[in-house]
Amino acid sequence: MLKKYLCGLLLGMAALSRASAAEDLTLVLDWYINPDHAPIMVAEQIGAFKQQGLNVRIIPPSDPALPARLVVAKQADLAITYQPQLHFFADQGLPLVRVGTLISSPLNTVITLDKAIKSPADLKGKKIGYSVSGIEQATLATMAQNQHIRPEEMTLINVNFQLTSALLAGQVDAVIGGYRNIEAQELKLQGKDPVVFNVEDYGVPAYDELIIVASRDTMSAPKIRKFLTALKQGGDYLRAHPQETWQAFARAHPELNTPLNKQAWQASIPLFATEPGKLDSNRYQAYEQFLFASKLIKKITPVEQYAVEL
Repeated sequence: MLKKYLCGLLLGMAALSRASAAEDLTLVLDWYINPDHAPIMVAEQIGAFKQQGLNVRIIPPSDPALPARLVVAKQADLAITYQPQLHFFADQGLPLVRVGTLISSPLNTVITLDKAIKSPADLKGKKIGYSVSGIEQATLATMAQNQHIRPEEMTLINVNFQLTSALLAGQVDAVIGGYRNIEAQELKLQGKDPVVFNVEDYGVPAYDELIIVASRDTMSAPKIRKFLTALKQGGDYLRAHPQETWQAFARAHPELNTPLNKQAWQASIPLFATEPGKLDSNRYQAYEQFLFASKLIKKITPVEQYAVEL
C-alpha cells in the first residue's frame, strides 16, 4: 500500500515538474548584440521571458545571411531579419512568416557633412557612397526622382561598409545606408553636425526595419505568442526606464559599454514597436510594390503569405 502511494506521489511530482518546466525557444539575432535589440535584452533583464514560461536562448549568428535560413531549417524557432529581406525570401518561395516587429521605422538615411546640401535635390553632381547594391540604389533613385533629378546625375561609389570613414575623409559627398541611430550618432560623437535625410520622407515607402520571422509550419505555436508578450513587456519597461536599462545592459555586456552604444541606446528607443505583434498590411503591400517596380523581385506575393498578426 505504502509502495503504491509513494509511486503515485512520485508520478504526481514528475507531472508537476514537467508542467512547471520552462519551454525552450531559440532566437537568432540579425547580427551581434547591440542597442537595436534593446527590448529583447530588457525582457531578459526583467524576467519577462521566464514569467511567460520560456527559456529563451539568444544567439548572435556567425554570418548575417544565416538567421532566417536557420529558421527554415528548423534549427531555430525565431530569427531577427529585415522587412526588405523578407520580401526577397517570399519571392524565392521560402516558408518564412513575419510574426512580430522589433523596429517599426526605417533606419536607413542619406547623410552628408556638406551644409550646402539642404535636400536630396542638392545631390545632383555629387558622389554618393554606398555599401549594398540593389535596395540602396533603388532607394536613392526613388529619392532623386522625388526631388526631380535623374539618378544618373549622381555618381555612386561602393565604399565597402566604410560609410563613416569615407564621409570623414572626403572621399564622397554623402552616403546612403547609414543608420539614423548609429552612424548619425557616431558622427556627432566625432564633433560633426551631420545633415540627415530619412529615406521615407522622399518617396520611399515606410517599412519595418527589424522584424521577427518564424517558419510557416510553427508560426502559431503558443510559445511564439508568449515571446511576443514578453517582448512587449521589455519594450514598455525600456521606455519607462531608459537609464536603468542601459546601465543593466552595460553591466551585462561590458565590452559594449561605449559612448556610441550609449547614444544609440537612447536614440533607438522611439523607434521600437510599441505593439510588436501588430501588422500594418498596407505598409508591407506598398513596399512589395516598390521592390517590384524597381525590378528587385520577380512577382507580387500577397502579404498574407509572408506576414501575419497572431
